[in-house]
Amino acid sequence: MKIIVSAGGTGGHIYPALAIIKRFQEKEKDLEVLYIGTHNRMEKDIVPDMGIKYEALEVYGFSKTDLMRDFKNIFLIRKALNKCMSIMKEFKPDIVIGCGGYVTYPVIKAAQKLGIKTFIHEQNSIPGKSNIALSKNVDLVGISFKNSENYFKKAKKTVYTGNPCGESALDIQKTSKVSLGFKPSDKLIIIVAGSLGSNTFNEKFKAYLSMIDKEKYKVLYITGKSYYDDFMKDTEFSQNVKVVPYYNNLASIMKDAYLVISRAGASTISEILALKIPSILVPSPYVANNHQYYNALDLVNMKVSEILEEKNLDPSIIQVMINELVYNEKKYNEMKKNLERLNVKAASTIIYNEIKDLLK
Repeated sequence: MKIIVSAGGTGGHIYPALAIIKRFQEKEKDLEVLYIGTHNRMEKDIVPDMGIKYEALEVYGFSKTDLMRDFKNIFLIRKALNKCMSIMKEFKPDIVIGCGGYVTYPVIKAAQKLGIKTFIHEQNSIPGKSNIALSKNVDLVGISFKNSENYFKKAKKTVYTGNPCGESALDIQKTSKVSLGFKPSDKLIIIVAGSLGSNTFNEKFKAYLSMIDKEKYKVLYITGKSYYDDFMKDTEFSQNVKVVPYYNNLASIMKDAYLVISRAGASTISEILALKIPSILVPSPYVANNHQYYNALDLVNMKVSEILEEKNLDPSIIQVMINELVYNEKKYNEMKKNLERLNVKAASTIIYNEIKDLLK
């Protein structure tokens, strides 16, 4: 079997794509995979390092203000479309899979022009522009949130699959917090601003991390690689705080966490739900359609998380919300019970089975 997979830009698109590839590799002995991504975003390093054949496209997202860049991008998309058609004629995939990001647009369009079966997966509750535009003509759409169906009414078929990252998180071996210098009995709070980090998020949490010496819990704070050096300058944090720039396989240490404070990216949410960890979500207000807010709201409505908007971030508010969950066992246990009741989808398995049916 041969598949082409495309996803780009952020971990929220890339890691679900990799989870799908992993499931196909487990199920198909003679699988051949080709990944098509951007020439300048994080997937160009992550994917080849995993031994997966990689093709790069030069395309960019459209700007609301830079018309010259947009005109250039129209030309680049056409060029990318032609390149994809050439690649597909040579590779001859059975199906082309898109998991989001603007790079998927020319990839899926090329497959459609050549009559190749197509599948797209949407991780967020409010879909991205590329997926909405592509959905009218793809053979199958997979969604992570039930309410996303409303955006894909013109699709041939929509399937509620869940997010593959949640299933991947369950497969990862647990890493003990002891490996980071914490005690087995410590209540560990993990605070992370998404796969790329966030300067605004970091600045808002800095003061909080300097005022919690008397608290009985421990904090692992993950700044993001690009922000670590600046974050550590001229600052003394409380003795119960450990700061790191990045943590590979975050889900492995999340399995030993008491509470997670995070952005509300789709992949992180899927891991939180799969691992059944109470959380406080801080949606990024800088993403398209404010989709992280609606991702978080979905969890709040299920009573498994709390939401703290960035505009309300204040050291005292952060401390109160965390302390309320750490020291109020009744409230914390209610969240845990609600998480236990959730039926987390075996997303990548569902996607594999749906695609196999599609190819019959």
